[in-house]
Amino acid sequence: MTSPERIAEHLVLPGVLTAEQAARTVAGILAAQREDGAVPWFRGHHLDPWDHTEAAMALDAAGEHEAAARAYAWLARHQNPDGSWYAAYHDGDPDDVTDRGKESNFTAYIAVGVWHHYLSTGDDAFLDRMWPAVYAAVEFVLRLQQPGGQIGWKREPDGTPVTDALLTGSSSIHHALRCALAIAEAREEPQPDWELAAGSLAHAIRRHPERFLDKSRYSMDWYYPVLGGAVTGADARARLDDRWDDFVVPGLGVRCVVPNPWVTGGESCELALALWAVGESDRALEILQSLGHLRAEDGMYWTGYVYEGADGAEPAIWPEERTTWTAGSLLLAVAALGGEQATVAVFGGETLPVGLAPDCCGA
Repeated sequence: MTSPERIAEHLVLPGVLTAEQAARTVAGILAAQREDGAVPWFRGHHLDPWDHTEAAMALDAAGEHEAAARAYAWLARHQNPDGSWYAAYHDGDPDDVTDRGKESNFTAYIAVGVWHHYLSTGDDAFLDRMWPAVYAAVEFVLRLQQPGGQIGWKREPDGTPVTDALLTGSSSIHHALRCALAIAEAREEPQPDWELAAGSLAHAIRRHPERFLDKSRYSMDWYYPVLGGAVTGADARARLDDRWDDFVVPGLGVRCVVPNPWVTGGESCELALALWAVGESDRALEILQSLGHLRAEDGMYWTGYVYEGADGAEPAIWPEERTTWTAGSLLLAVAALGGEQATVAVFGGETLPVGLAPDCCGA
C-alpha cells in the first residue's frame, strides 16, 4: 500500500484527508487498476474513457506517475481508427465492449489528462508518444461540432452522428480543447482550426443555452460551464450563487439532480473544483469536508447517499459501489486546494489558451 510518508503535503487537507487517509485512497485506486493500465469503476465493473482519465490524473497528483502513464498507454492502444473510444468496456477488456456508442466528451478528455501528466512529469517523450492520439481524438470531436458552436454528444454504433448537444459535455470538451491547444503549443504545431472551434464553443456555452438540451435539473449543467472554463469571473460566481440552494445540501454534499434527495461524491468534488477556480476556496473546503460520510473503511468513497428514504425507508448509501472516479475527483479537488502545480494549471486555467472569439454563429 502507498505509505503515508510518500503522500505529498498537497493531499493533506484539514477535515478532509490526513496523510494516512490519502495513502489509503491512492492505494484503493491502484488496487483497482489492471496490469494493462486500465482503470475500471471498480473491479468487475466497466471502464469508460472519461472516468479512466480522471483516475489517472488523480494518480499523477499523488505522485504515482508510472501507474498514470500505463493508464494513458492503455488509451493509446485501444483508440479506434476514427480517433474515438467506445463509451464502455467491461473491466477494461477491449474485447468486451459493453457500449459501442462514441461519446464526444469521453473522447476529448484525453487531452486534459495528457497535459496534466506532462505538467506533472515534464516528460517530453510522453507528449510525443501521445500527440497522435490527442490529435485524432480532437479531430473526431470537432467533426461533431454544429454551426452554432455546440458539440453533438455522440456517434451511434453505426456511425450516425447525434447532433443534439449537452451543456455538461460541451463544457468538458471546451476544457479539453484548451488543453489540446496547450499541447499543440508545446510541440510548436499550431492548430488554428482548434482555436476557432474552442472560441465558438465557449460563445455558445456563455450566450446560447437554447443550443443545448435542457438538463437544468442536473447539477452538472449548473457548475460545468464554470469548471470547463467557459464562464469565468463575476459571471461564474453569479452562476454558482444562483442555484446554490437548489443543489447544495449543507453537511452532506451536492445533489445530482433535483428534486431527488440524493447527494453524490463526484458532483460534490467537481463543484469544489469549480468554486476553487473562481476564488471561493472557503466554500470549496466546506463542500469537501461534508463528504466524510461517503468515505469507506478501505479509503475509497461511496458514489452517493439518499438522505431521505422513500415510503418510510431509512436513509442509505446508494448505489452500493465505491468508484475510482469518485475517489479520483476528491484527490484532484484536494490537490487543487493544496496548490499542486499541475492540477492548479489544468483546472485553474490561467495558463491555458482561450481560443478565438467567433465572428459568426449568430452572436
